[in-house]
Amino acid sequence: MSEQRRLRLRLEISREAARLFWEQGVAATSGDQIAEAVGLSTRTIWRHFRSKESCAEPIVMQGVVTLMSVLRAWPRQSSLEDHLAAELARLRHETPPVDLADEMLAMKMIRLADTEPALRTAWLMACDQTERELGVIIGGRLERPADDLEVRIHAAAAAAAVRVLEEHIGAAALAGADLSEFTDMRVLARRYAQEIRRATGGVVGDPVA
Repeated sequence: MSEQRRLRLRLEISREAARLFWEQGVAATSGDQIAEAVGLSTRTIWRHFRSKESCAEPIVMQGVVTLMSVLRAWPRQSSLEDHLAAELARLRHETPPVDLADEMLAMKMIRLADTEPALRTAWLMACDQTERELGVIIGGRLERPADDLEVRIHAAAAAAAVRVLEEHIGAAALAGADLSEFTDMRVLARRYAQEIRRATGGVVGDPVA
């Protein structure tokens, strides 16, 4: 099996597991049920995942894929606010990296993670990957290696800001709250940029020469 096909299969399994977790709860969902929902053998599920809870990991990671793809393309001459606003507006008229249905499933799993320790682990693993990628992005802008102590501290702070915002938006969306703050792309971009600036003491956000 090619790596691309393996990743597609893992995501397909993850979608069905996430739907079952949300509809009937993690405890009430078995590996056999996940396998039946995908149309695979239970043995195949365990070849791709170490536990039923870990099946949520690929879909949970989808919750930050779009933001990270945007940040990786951040030009040195642009402020974070301007870049996020332009890219988020562009994605409204193009095919985004992650399907909206997958993003909603990710939000549901992040919400469930509040009360399900095993799912919390999946979400924190996604956040750890976000932190590592932010280390590369921030290191590049500061012209320092990603493992530089200061870069790592700024990456950890920025990743924490992203995590809290993602959790806040997900909880608000699933509770049916007013999301006007998050549907205006310029306002949303400004909010993310503002929190990343605040978390990093203003080091991350400005254009660099």
